[in-house]
Amino acid sequence: MILNKWTVLFIVLFISIVLSSNFIVGFSTKNRIFSSIEKIPSADVALVLGTSRYTTKGYANLFFKYRIQAAVELYKTGKIKHIIVSGDNSLFEYNEPREMRRALVREGIPENVITLDFAGFRTLDSVVRCKEVFGQNHFIIISQEFHIARALFIAKKFKINAVGYAAKSPPQEYSFKTNVREFFARTMAIFDLYVLNTQPKFLGNREEIVF
Repeated sequence: MILNKWTVLFIVLFISIVLSSNFIVGFSTKNRIFSSIEKIPSADVALVLGTSRYTTKGYANLFFKYRIQAAVELYKTGKIKHIIVSGDNSLFEYNEPREMRRALVREGIPENVITLDFAGFRTLDSVVRCKEVFGQNHFIIISQEFHIARALFIAKKFKINAVGYAAKSPPQEYSFKTNVREFFARTMAIFDLYVLNTQPKFLGNREEIVF
């Protein structure tokens, strides 16, 4: 099949936009992502971005496991005082925040220092709600590094002073599909922020966090 010049132009333009978006998001946030517990600055609150506890095949999700480990490490070393677990709660049988809380409590984190955000349907929702609902303008975002970059990019647009703590990443062969999806999610994030002016799906009443 021979492609006409407009199709070729569209493909080139699309690839250019995706590559540029990834460069912008990665470059603009790289200095605010930490992987060392000694170097990351302290904050009152950490925001753990949600993911399923299990994979679609029923196995333990390493992304989930490593994010929980990172949150536990920050709390037990005194880098944070409180943890917000934010994720999807759209189905009765699928509840990311409750699963994260259970995992944290099993690791010795007191239940009274954990706040559940049930409306973290997207990364944008989780980050913005941390400020607008839970009153935090300076916090640590916990996820894998590739995901944190997008979260910090969103935070900057909403004038949130956040840094990221990179949880351990699963092996490349395990996370290939997730990494590919994130590659395009960064482009969508720019489109959301600077074209659509996308806002969180739900905000609701303010919920003060007591330390």
